[in-house]
Amino acid sequence: MVMKKALIAAAALVLASAASAADKENGKALVEKNNCAACHGADLKKPISPEYPKLAGQHDDYLYHALVSYQTTNSALVGRSNAIMAGQVAKFSHKDLQDIAAYIASLPGELIVKR
Repeated sequence: MVMKKALIAAAALVLASAASAADKENGKALVEKNNCAACHGADLKKPISPEYPKLAGQHDDYLYHALVSYQTTNSALVGRSNAIMAGQVAKFSHKDLQDIAAYIASLPGELIVKR
C-alpha cells in the first residue's frame, strides 16, 4: 500500500510539471509533422472514424497520461494497447509528449465539463 501511494504521488508530480514545462509551438510542429489529423481530423476535433477520439480541448494532463500510456508495454497495471498509437508515440520523449499535450489542450474543442 505504501508503494502504491508513492507511485501515485510520483505520477501526480510528473503530471503537474507536464503543463508548466511544455512548449506549445514544438507540440504544434510535432502534431503537424506526424500528421495526427490523418485520423483525428481537422483541428483534431473531427475524427475520420467514430472510434477515434476528439482531442482538441482535452485536459493536457489527461492527454499526456494517455500518450505515455501508449508507450508503456508489458504491464498489466498501466498502459494502453493500441498498435497504431503505440507506433506513433514510440519515438517521442516525455518532453515531446508534454509539448504535444499542451498544444492539443490549447485548441478550441467540444469538451464539456459538468460542475
